[in-house]
Parts: sequence; C-alpha cells; structure tokens
Amino acid sequence: MTKRKICVVVASRPNYGRAKYIMKAIEEHPDLELQLVVGASTLLYRFGKAVDIIEKDGFKPLRKIYYVVEGETPSTQAKSTGLGIVELSSVFEDLRPDIILTVADRFETIATAIASVYMNIPLAHLQGGEISGNIDERVRHSITKLADVHFPSSEDARQRLLKMGEDPEMVFNYGCPAMDILANEDLSISNERMANYGGVGTPLDWTKPYILVLQHPVTTSYGQGFQQMSQTLSAVKEFSKIQKVVLWPNIDAGTDDVSKGIRVFREKNMDLPFHYFRNFSPEDYARVLKNASCLVGNSSSFIREASFLGVPSVIVGDRQEGREHGKNVAFANYDQQEIYAQIEKQLAAGRYESDPIFGKGDAGKRIADKLATIQIPKKKRLTY
Repeated sequence: MTKRKICVVVASRPNYGRAKYIMKAIEEHPDLELQLVVGASTLLYRFGKAVDIIEKDGFKPLRKIYYVVEGETPSTQAKSTGLGIVELSSVFEDLRPDIILTVADRFETIATAIASVYMNIPLAHLQGGEISGNIDERVRHSITKLADVHFPSSEDARQRLLKMGEDPEMVFNYGCPAMDILANEDLSISNERMANYGGVGTPLDWTKPYILVLQHPVTTSYGQGFQQMSQTLSAVKEFSKIQKVVLWPNIDAGTDDVSKGIRVFREKNMDLPFHYFRNFSPEDYARVLKNASCLVGNSSSFIREASFLGVPSVIVGDRQEGREHGKNVAFANYDQQEIYAQIEKQLAAGRYESDPIFGKGDAGKRIADKLATIQIPKKKRLTY
C-alpha cells in the first residue's frame, strides 16, 4: 500500500512547537509519510535558527528554503509572503504531497495556503477559527476559506468555522498539539539542563523565581514597538528581587523596534537580574513556561499553553485582543504603571488550576489518524 504523503511546512519558531507532536505521529503512522519543509525565520540565526533544534530532534527536512526579505517592515512582510508563494510552489511541485499541513496565522502560513490551493493540493489547517488582535485574525480567517480540512484547537473556534460556512465533516476539534508536549514531557527545570542555551545578562538560577518576558511586534501599530517594549521592561524592572528572563521577538514587521527596546534597556541596566535568550527547544520552552512565577508580554503561548499549565500571565497591549483565555490571564495596556499593577496582582495570585480549553494532550496522534483516512472532496462550497 502506498503511504499518503503529508507535507508539513515549519516556517517560524512557534510553528515547530505546534507541529512537533503531529510530525512525530505522522512518522510513526504506518500509512503516512512525513515530508518536512523548513524555511523563513527557522533558518536565521538572529531568530534562534530553530532548524538546528528540529534536526537535533531527529527530523530530516527534505527542503530548506529562504524567503525572508530583510527589513521587517509592512512592505517587506508582504514581499516575503510573495516570495514564499514562489519558493513553496517549486517545492510542492517537486515533492508532490497528498496533503499539506499549515499552522495558525502568519505570513508564512498564508503563503503556504495560497501555493497549496493553486496547485490543487488539499490543505489542512491547524488553529483556525480563533479571534485575536493584529493582522493575524484576518490572515487566519483567510486561510480558513482556502483550507479543505480544519483542526481547530477549541470548541469556540470549531463553532466559528461552522458559522463561516465550513463543512462540519471537515472540521475536527482535537485540541492544540502544543498541549501534547505539556502533557507528555517531564517539565522539571534545572541549571544543568538549561546551561547550553547561554544567553547574555546577569547569572541566572533556574531553580529560583523568575518572570518570563516575551513581547512580539504588533503590525497594526507599526513603528510603536520601541515604546511598547520599553513600557513593559520598565514595569518588570520594578520587581527588583526576582529574576527576569527575556526572549527576543519574532520576525513580524516591527521586530527591529522591539529588539531595539530590549537592547537599549539592556545596555542601561547591565547590573540588574535580567537574562536574554534567542530561542529554546519546544520542550525546554515548555519548562520555562511551567516554572515561571509570571508571564509578561503578548505571546499566544501565555494564553494557550499557560492556561493548561495554570501559570499567571499578563497580556500587554492588543495583539491578543479578543482571544479565548482561561482564568490565569490578566490584561494591561502599554502603560508601565498598569503593567506593574497587573504583575503584582498575578504574583500574589500564584498558580491557577489547569484549564484544558485548548486540548488535553492527545491531539497529534488523532490528527495523524484523521489525515491517514479522510477523503477530501475536490470541490469546496459554502454550507449555507
């Protein structure tokens, strides 16, 4: 029997964390063959070069493609999307997959979707139907209308997909595969385990309390990233007796402004208990999340994974505006005093109960099983 070829495109740091357990399940499935394509920021050192972690985990990319236009402006983001369509089309023509799987809501994701659909290759989409701020929501819903098979991560998201006219027989809520890591890995942390990541800043003791800061640019407020990041770091700075772990932002338009905010702050506060990192493996990032005293910034992981882990989070600004969330989340505007007050409140609250909004930790295998058996119609129509 010929195996069904599933092409998974991993094109950003968070993409890999979302897709890893699906990739494992595809490799282990007797009726499936994994075709892994990595590209965009996964290949770039300044964004953590996630491809090194992917290969260390034992996955072998069939293609590595560069399609990031330097500058990280709205214009270059649009151009990167176009270049992604060009490069991915050539890859898909060469690999001839039976189904392409793409993740979430980024410019790399819509490039994958457009190339897939125009080449008549069935498209499976993970994490559709969610609400958020930024340009992400528009992109996510656009991909929904292009995709054939949907794997939303929550029941609310599934219901939105049905209201958008998607075929109920093509929509499956198995939860988010990122929860598989949380449910199946030992998330204890130690200095020995984390020593290889290096980073810069004052010495860090992972066994003592720390605040994790991760704030990405917001494309709809391009040009304001420096001020936004500065407000967050100034608020976190006030908690002088607790360590701070800071991760560099993703590649979205405006990342240079956010990165500048981090660099300027770092240079002026070299003696304070801050340590700065580029990237972690999905498992070690889960450990960093799990063992943090509080999460501050606008990463979706502070809502998704943190709800499962019960870690108190402060979401800053409007990048995640409207997103479904658990009781572990508090919100603040880009205002130092407001951010400080919410962090203080969350530190006092401590751990929350686990909330399985986004799954129970068994999504990867269920998605792989469905990809192995589903029959996808050649034509797609609205259902209303």
